[in-house]
Amino acid sequence: MKLNQKEQAMLAGEFGPVKQMAIQHQIKVGDFFEAEDFVEVAQAHIMADTESLGEAGVVWLEGLAKNSSKDRVVSIPTITDPRGTDFTKAKQLGQTEKMLDLERRAIAAFVKMGVSMTDTCINYQTIMAPIYGEHVAFGDTGVVIYSNSICGARSNFEGGPSALSAGLTGRTPRYGYHLDSYRRPSQRFSIDWMPSSLNEWGALGAYIGKQTGNYWAVPILEGVSVVPTSDSLKHFGAAMASFGSTALFHIAEITPEALRPQDLGIDQLSPNKIAYSDVMALQSSYRVTDDVDVVVFSAPQLSLIEMRSVADLCAGKQFKIPLLAVTSPQVKADSDRMGLTKTIEDAGGTVFSGMCFYQSYAREIATANGWKRLATNSAKMVNILGGYGYIPMLASMEECVRAAETGKLS
Repeated sequence: MKLNQKEQAMLAGEFGPVKQMAIQHQIKVGDFFEAEDFVEVAQAHIMADTESLGEAGVVWLEGLAKNSSKDRVVSIPTITDPRGTDFTKAKQLGQTEKMLDLERRAIAAFVKMGVSMTDTCINYQTIMAPIYGEHVAFGDTGVVIYSNSICGARSNFEGGPSALSAGLTGRTPRYGYHLDSYRRPSQRFSIDWMPSSLNEWGALGAYIGKQTGNYWAVPILEGVSVVPTSDSLKHFGAAMASFGSTALFHIAEITPEALRPQDLGIDQLSPNKIAYSDVMALQSSYRVTDDVDVVVFSAPQLSLIEMRSVADLCAGKQFKIPLLAVTSPQVKADSDRMGLTKTIEDAGGTVFSGMCFYQSYAREIATANGWKRLATNSAKMVNILGGYGYIPMLASMEECVRAAETGKLS
């Protein structure tokens, strides 16, 4: 890779051993993907839940944090994905003190390195959305696909060490979705109907993701007749990324890089029409039982608008089974102030802050609480939780809240 003067100085250790380690790692990544050079990035977003990090990963972080303050501190705004717990309600979930201690140690190390503990996968709705053409280094797949597709920013999926390295060095290898040539549509889909709920948007994204199934595939969707909401596109993209490893999509005449789809060469792509029945068949494949043990709204974290919708549905209800609503610390504070948290919890639900359900020892939580059959309106969740021993079921927000009341999906 071609290095400029500052990058050469980092590699030589002139900025200290932590930044030297960071750029050495980035050069290895860049060489693997045949990047010619680096591109400066404005923000970094780190996925580093302790269930994935484990003891060894946390010890590694602590080792970096022990270096001199000048060397170890990030050089650009660097934020975090959801943590592995909400400390105020960990015992309710059945999380152990060992799990919590590992989380505390990871947080302490990140804080010493100047990382902002935002604990969110919806930073584009709550912290600072990237702008069109801005190069960033983001980790969470839902964050990347939204930022690339809806904001028009530029990021690859950055693994934890790569995102932290980008925060330390302020740059990332210039390959993949940082390049114009990788952002053009490669597959063409169309609909003649409109999803009417978040779970339907998620199911549509899941269907397209399954059809692409390739990180480098860039689908374009035609026929969307009404501009979707931010939450609709959040569920659409998160599911597509989960089912297909997709990092970028376009919606003809709506997303910023597809406002003039005729300029993207889509006439050369074979059209694939998606019927409503195709998407509903995917959703139905996850409706294998009517009995429900727990309802979870998570992955992505809920926006303030989603929290209000959940609260409105919970008002005056009394739940038979647990309902968990998982949001960001920023939205949680607003939900508390607006009375949304109280409405949900008065019905028997619980609002969790700053965590993600499937990154919070989901298998151990299931064992501790006797949960097996889980209902959610997140297509991303149903794709992931089968691997944690759950029987996940995809349903609308309204159906999920009714299930919390009755213990059954109707």
